[in-house]
Amino acid sequence: MTTTRDEATGELHPSGDDRFALVDKHLKRVRHDQDQLIETLHVAQDVFGFLSEDVLLYVARALMLPPSMVYGVATFYQLFTFDAPGDHACTVCTGTACYVKGADDIVQSVSEAHGVSAGATSEDGRLTLKTARCLGSCGLAPVVVLDGTVHGHLEAAEALALVQQALEQEEAD
Repeated sequence: MTTTRDEATGELHPSGDDRFALVDKHLKRVRHDQDQLIETLHVAQDVFGFLSEDVLLYVARALMLPPSMVYGVATFYQLFTFDAPGDHACTVCTGTACYVKGADDIVQSVSEAHGVSAGATSEDGRLTLKTARCLGSCGLAPVVVLDGTVHGHLEAAEALALVQQALEQEEAD
């Protein structure tokens, strides 16, 4: 974790977690505007990796919004996550085009091979498996996004091999 000091006073963030200072910097830039809730949640997720209950409460207090509203907005959008992600993230599109071309087989094979259900992270913390209603790449169906890279026209075995390769490459590093 990097140390972030308040620019005016030079002091560490009072919470003891310097990452909150990065969120504070954003809040100051947007003047604690309640209309900036979604952008603030994005910044917080970028800084922390996910939105914990503490982070949601912090944002609610900083923007003077009810926690229920912040939680409601955060849970409405699929891009926000509430659990610490694994070292690798695999998102399988389950939209109509992808589903028809075998997305469910991809989810099942990755799930069974790595002992992780869709929407969860493996017990060893190495792999997060997610599904998305649509990734907007229907011409590449079925689509898998592995660690931010889009892969299209995959069979279940090919997707499984990509995931395995990413996990093995991590071990080699």
